[in-house]
Amino acid sequence: MNRVPVVSKEGKPLMPTKPSRVPRWIKEGKAVGKWSDLGVYYVQLTTPPSAEEVQPIAVGVDPGKSYSGVGVQSAKCTLLQLHLILPFGRVKKRMETRAMLRRSRRSRRINRDVPFKQRNHRQCRFDNRKQCKLPPSIKASRQLELRVVKELAAIFPVAAIEYERVRADIDQTKRKRAKSGKGFSPVMTGQNWAISQMEKIVPVYVRHGWQKNGNGTSQLRTQLGLEKDKVNKSIAKPETHAVDGVTLACGYFVKYVPFIGSNSRGYTHKGSVNVTPSPFKIITRPGAVQRGKEYGFFRRQLHFEVPDKSGTRKRKGGTITPFGLRIGDLVRAEKAGKVYIGYVSGFTDTERSKKVSVCDYTWKRIGQFAPSKVELIRRNNGLCVA
Repeated sequence: MNRVPVVSKEGKPLMPTKPSRVPRWIKEGKAVGKWSDLGVYYVQLTTPPSAEEVQPIAVGVDPGKSYSGVGVQSAKCTLLQLHLILPFGRVKKRMETRAMLRRSRRSRRINRDVPFKQRNHRQCRFDNRKQCKLPPSIKASRQLELRVVKELAAIFPVAAIEYERVRADIDQTKRKRAKSGKGFSPVMTGQNWAISQMEKIVPVYVRHGWQKNGNGTSQLRTQLGLEKDKVNKSIAKPETHAVDGVTLACGYFVKYVPFIGSNSRGYTHKGSVNVTPSPFKIITRPGAVQRGKEYGFFRRQLHFEVPDKSGTRKRKGGTITPFGLRIGDLVRAEKAGKVYIGYVSGFTDTERSKKVSVCDYTWKRIGQFAPSKVELIRRNNGLCVA
């Protein structure tokens, strides 16, 4: 039961419609088709809508370390499932590389021909370690989730966000406080930051995944009859992480409330929601880490290597190609009569060869193509969608 998102002429999200209506609207000039940054097809009306009443739609976010699940759910059907590949490991590796390059630059600056006390050592830092800052790797992951939620709220009339909170400051084996002091954890701090940012869009309801009562995510998933694959969570499929996003979204319509009967009392799930098949997409940022080596586009890195005696440095990074394309652009490439859709990942510009490299969403190369056979579809927006 697929549905196509609809927005008004002014850009206000309306209730999704049946796919059978969309071609007729476009043919009659009542709407135009568009694509969002998440690769979701939607229509924008060119005439005033017949009604602007909307039913509540909830977005469920299941945050993780390397992968996150997002689900969009209404009371009647499931609208969308997303599997997010987070940039945690990639950002962490880049921060370690940056620290190494900074240390090497500082060591080269020291003149070892003079006495130790006269050397140009780095001055002592001032006390700037009192701010509550997020580690860049965790913040990048939460920012990707926030970006996805904002894109969804732009095409769906989202009424609430269900967010799962984890207790990372507790040793799960001993059920004791971790060594992080008063319950501090960068993971929980990152979640608190993400919740505070999402509350600026719509109200956010928090559900604890570790709870053992009926309010837990696992218990609600069992109540809905959904199954989760816990064997290999790195596989991008709805049963790994997106199913928890749908479960959290369903929590907006199904509540765990107390009841009192004639001879019994307790708690039960109250409410109804219909979980249906829906489109499934994989969202990630350009670039990847494969076999310990990082692939992707780099900003211009002037101090990546030590310069030679003449002071010149090798070119490292850059996102502009000589063929009018940029790294990360979505393109249509043709070779030997076959058409490929992918992202620009690099180029070769020599006297003997001029090629454009195209890869898929995992940043695995599809092939190299002549610039004349590569057509631009969309500029790089910081997301790769499968």
